[in-house]
Amino acid sequence: MEDFNIKETSNGQIKILHLEGFLDAHTSSSLESTFNRLIDEKSFKVVVNFDKLSYISSAGLGVFMAYIEQMRNEQGDIKLCEMSDKIYNVFDMLGFPLLFEIYKEEKNAVEKFNTPD
Repeated sequence: MEDFNIKETSNGQIKILHLEGFLDAHTSSSLESTFNRLIDEKSFKVVVNFDKLSYISSAGLGVFMAYIEQMRNEQGDIKLCEMSDKIYNVFDMLGFPLLFEIYKEEKNAVEKFNTPD
């Protein structure tokens, strides 16, 4: 079984999750736990950096779907960034770019939280 790690940093009120390794049915509970903790801490503005993620399964994708509405209901959001073409293609195939903001660079995702619509 491949490893999966989450490294968390902050940029003011914004939490940044750096995903690394394989996000699948065996490891998605780790990401769920992280989102649950962020919600408990009232941290609703999240950027997820995929730079070091090498694989995502439907179970991994489901975690994002499970939490996006709750974050937005609390005036937050989950913004995604730095995906490899392989990872982006999985998101794109399932229509995720219509639901999530996806950025090439982390700094752009962070800046979007600080820019009024």
